[in-house]
Amino acid sequence: MKRLGILMTLGALLGVFIGVAVVATPALAGGRGDGWQFEDMSPMPLDPSVCGFPGLVTPVANKAFAKELKTPDGSVLFLSTGTLKVAYTNLDTGKTITENVSGPAKTTVFPDNSVLVAARGNNAFILSAAESARFGIPRLAVTSGNYTFTLDPDGNITSLSLNGTVKVDICAALS
Repeated sequence: MKRLGILMTLGALLGVFIGVAVVATPALAGGRGDGWQFEDMSPMPLDPSVCGFPGLVTPVANKAFAKELKTPDGSVLFLSTGTLKVAYTNLDTGKTITENVSGPAKTTVFPDNSVLVAARGNNAFILSAAESARFGIPRLAVTSGNYTFTLDPDGNITSLSLNGTVKVDICAALS
């Protein structure tokens, strides 16, 4: 269950799962097969403390899939792929932008519950104010390129490396 908590923390960080509740359905969907499960995502409110206004994150095109693999050392790998486009809405103004945050990503949860995430393509971040300042990435942003980050067993970001660009500062775009 602790791993599920870490994955939900990742849900707040990864573009593939940005701001949406992730619920894997037990049945195979869309004919993927081979252990891939459809990621059923619901709209989720965006806390006003992130951008300074209330917001909403809504999946508008969701063909995202995930697969769980176990390794001999006891680590668990989560692979995420597919298509995910989300709409970000400023609820004060009604302004909405839609972004592709499809990834893909590979998440490794180690036996000590520390985490390594490696992703490429278009992804989204949601960071605390301190993390945003520390890593030089807007609090809520869509990035393009490769990135990695690590979390300690308590879910704190210990490192973040972006080999790419910030494509969209979501808060600025919606202001």
